[in-house]
Amino acid sequence: MIRRAFTAAGLWGSAALGFLATVLAARGFSHADFGRYGIVMGVVAFVQTLLDVTAEEAAIKYGFRYVAQERWGKLRRLLEGALVFKLVGGVLAAAALAAIAPLADRIWHGDAHMELPLLLGAAIPIAQAPEGPAGVALYLRGRYDVRSFFLAVSMAFRLGAVAVGVHFGLVATFVALALAQVAATAAVSVAGWLAYRRFPAAPAEPLGPDRRDVLRFVFQSSAATGIISLRTTVTVPLLGAVTSVGQAAFYRVAQAPQTGFAMLSAPARMVLLTEQTRDWEHGSRREVMRGVRRYSAGAAALMVVLVPLLLWLMPDIVRFLFKAKNLGAVDAARFIVIAGALQFVVGWSKSLPVALGRPNLRIWTHGLEVIVLLPLTGAFGAMWGATGGGAAMAVSSAVFAIVWGWLFIRISRDVDSMPEPEPEPRDVVEPPAEVVTP
Repeated sequence: MIRRAFTAAGLWGSAALGFLATVLAARGFSHADFGRYGIVMGVVAFVQTLLDVTAEEAAIKYGFRYVAQERWGKLRRLLEGALVFKLVGGVLAAAALAAIAPLADRIWHGDAHMELPLLLGAAIPIAQAPEGPAGVALYLRGRYDVRSFFLAVSMAFRLGAVAVGVHFGLVATFVALALAQVAATAAVSVAGWLAYRRFPAAPAEPLGPDRRDVLRFVFQSSAATGIISLRTTVTVPLLGAVTSVGQAAFYRVAQAPQTGFAMLSAPARMVLLTEQTRDWEHGSRREVMRGVRRYSAGAAALMVVLVPLLLWLMPDIVRFLFKAKNLGAVDAARFIVIAGALQFVVGWSKSLPVALGRPNLRIWTHGLEVIVLLPLTGAFGAMWGATGGGAAMAVSSAVFAIVWGWLFIRISRDVDSMPEPEPEPRDVVEPPAEVVTP
């Protein structure tokens, strides 16, 4: 319980610091520069997530398996491979950003102020690459509380970069953000290395028959993450392209409720990812499904209370946090409150596929969500600006939640029909034979 409390504190602190960085940027930059800031951050995050190789989920899934089997050589090979994949993905993302930067003025209505920030942003994926495998080592030690602490450290560095950078302009801000990422990655990498060294030492051992399954898992997770990046990062640049930088700025402000809901659910999602995967590998499958039901019921009850309050208070929230100049974001933010609440209720939709070893479920569900989201964002955004973008997000989130509800019912039925796993055989010590004396 104490570890979970520290995890919650770290994740809530991390999200709060990240949100505060957005608030500082919105208040410190001009409206146009804040729109550019949002677009550049969205493009960097989109390209990084799209081209980054998502090796962490496979490393967590198979890492727990090797820990349970005490196959320390395979664990070492698994983590080494994860680091290589992440570095390759970081280099690919940096190259893509460097290629996009000279085209920025053509994409965003002749705006010549985003080319250099995009070039500077290309350093972020490379700097962040080792952070994922370091976090995996912490998860495998069950220290998700330490991982959450370093997420807060990372966001603290980012907040400091924005706080300094807004006084010197957009270019200085992205120089500071790149340096902040280097410092954050160095800190968590040291912690991850120390956590890994606590496992028994063993020479790297080939993964053998597991190699194909691990690569398939990595490929499917990467595809799912790339699709998710379309939902979470590309909408701001897309709105900037079909409307204006100003509407992109409003939409960036309107995403605040989504950030808030993600912040609220982050501790539960981190615990679910760790404990569901561990429990599934140890045969406690029905307990995993019961945990999902408990989370969904509690989350739905909380949203019934919270959502009406947020819809009512949204104008005051925007005025207080982002100043009156951003009141054009209110209607979009109301739609995104609804979207965020739906995403909150199915917050287990990332951890459960990892526990099941079926990351392809995320490909199909998020793929359907994106198929709904992007065309609607373009069409609604062209007609109603940021408000249209918010409406598109609400519709796509409803589709996503409905599909996952249907999938969960089917998965639950399959799990309920499975026989309970037999207990592992234990060595039985025979009692000594009775000695009969005459």
